[in-house]
Amino acid sequence: PHLSAVQGVIINIASDAGIVGNNGAAVYCASKGGLVLLTKALALELAPHGIRVNAVCPGDTATPMIEYQARTYGGDDPDGYKRRLLGHYPQGERARFIGVEEIASFIHYLCQPGAAPITGAALSIDFGISAGY
Repeated sequence: PHLSAVQGVIINIASDAGIVGNNGAAVYCASKGGLVLLTKALALELAPHGIRVNAVCPGDTATPMIEYQARTYGGDDPDGYKRRLLGHYPQGERARFIGVEEIASFIHYLCQPGAAPITGAALSIDFGISAGY
């Protein structure tokens, strides 16, 4: 009832892995893809109540998760692992991991009245990596 009274916004945090598959990450991709479809279904169900629902789908983000992956899968060369990840980005040498502040700013925008037409969307914030390889 409260969300309806204030015409609230629900933002689910999915992943670019919910948009395109990642080799070796089937369960993770399935969970994030499921969240994307949950977002779309909830957007339709809650729209009559003035509630918007969107999913933000970040790519590789500068968080402890990336550091863990680099240590776990990078062997003796965790920095090389991170370079290999970034090597797939269309920016080439200029590629970098997304900052958590950038994701937070994007989410903040989605909660503003100016974003009212945006609902039921899975919005990639991934430097274009989900656009294709």
